[in-house]
Amino acid sequence: MNAYPIGSSTVPYSDGAPVLVTGSGQAAINRAAAFVEATGARVGGRITLDEASRRIADQASAAAVWIELEEDCGPALDVLLKQVEFDVEAGRYAAVVGVTADLIDRVVGNIDDPGIEVVVDGQEFERATALALAIGNSRRPLRVSDVAAEKNAQRIRQLSEEVSRIASTLARLSEGPSLPTPRPVMTEGDDVPPVSAETVRSVIRARRLRSRYFSEELFADPAWDMLLDLLQAEIAHLRVPVSSLCIAAAVPATTALRWLKTMVQQNVFMRRADPHDGRRVFVELAPQTSHALRRYFAEVDSTVPVI
Repeated sequence: MNAYPIGSSTVPYSDGAPVLVTGSGQAAINRAAAFVEATGARVGGRITLDEASRRIADQASAAAVWIELEEDCGPALDVLLKQVEFDVEAGRYAAVVGVTADLIDRVVGNIDDPGIEVVVDGQEFERATALALAIGNSRRPLRVSDVAAEKNAQRIRQLSEEVSRIASTLARLSEGPSLPTPRPVMTEGDDVPPVSAETVRSVIRARRLRSRYFSEELFADPAWDMLLDLLQAEIAHLRVPVSSLCIAAAVPATTALRWLKTMVQQNVFMRRADPHDGRRVFVELAPQTSHALRRYFAEVDSTVPVI
């Protein structure tokens, strides 16, 4: 069995409830199960996708369900994702879905519950973070033992910093520094300043140009990059699928999805179902977000670069 190290020691879950693992094929199932075991969790079953719905329904207790996907599994996947979404919302267990980059739109279009963690081509730490977040945010009580290894402690600090940064950024976006009341929703009669597509494109180009001279990590700001991309699409009357927005965020897709999920929860972004494909969703700016962005561009002096 292949091992998936996550540090000099594992992080054992003392709850005792197992993690059920299913996937698009036996290789995917075995890989996910090996990782789950490496975290210290107990694998309660390695289940094929065809039998997953029945097996999960019959399971008396589970800490989480892990779905590992390397390919589109058709209607069976649709049924399973809807069942898992219903169960997660009901607090039966937590859930993580591991996917390849080409399956982002296919999977996210079927998931509307923010409690389900999606990992895209994830490294060990990203997968461990997803499992910890899913279980930690679920309604099931779970106790995690102390982490002694310095590497694991450092990873937890990094996760905490990322979560805090998301929370503080979204707080500023949704409330503003001195506006305690909600921002007005844009209506048809509002006087919204015009913003040209070229203006937004020039800002995006300037932001991308920095990566030629400095590490992208120095300037990572996925929220702002996604806001700009959606504004550009809105002006051009284009629809933006989730996978495209993840690319625009200029961070790993798993991180981008976590930001996207939080910003939808904060009503900064909106999900819009594809009328031609019920398994796919588009993302767009909420009306009040669009209004705020356009006023922001109008108020910034033209001599000051908006990057």
